[in-house]
Amino acid sequence: MKNNRFLSIIFLQGAVLIYSLTTVISKLVSGYDFLSKEFVIFYLLDFAVLGIYAILWQQLLKRFELSIAYANKAMTLLWSLLWSVVLFHEGITFAKILGVIMVIAGTIILNSPTENMEEDTDDMKGGSI
Repeated sequence: MKNNRFLSIIFLQGAVLIYSLTTVISKLVSGYDFLSKEFVIFYLLDFAVLGIYAILWQQLLKRFELSIAYANKAMTLLWSLLWSVVLFHEGITFAKILGVIMVIAGTIILNSPTENMEEDTDDMKGGSI
């Protein structure tokens, strides 16, 4: 059961990684003249990535509560920060690192099973209410 949950979280983070690519594509699009050939190509690519993400999102909602799935979208900040450094050579500040650490901590807390969930599961197995 724990392995299945771990794989689901990896799937969720993979979808968030794909979603973060839209920020990269949007930054690339901004460098071209409006309606130029490159602008249109990157814009269509952005729509394609969003379409793939939408399909993945629907599958994720089968596995996670909406509140958990949506909270994990905040991890886009981490991926966008990494893309900005690696691809665009933008700087990292202490405040950015601190903010991303806080988002990661919150995401880990939300993805951790609670004691109440374990007790509820035990109650369901035993048939008591």
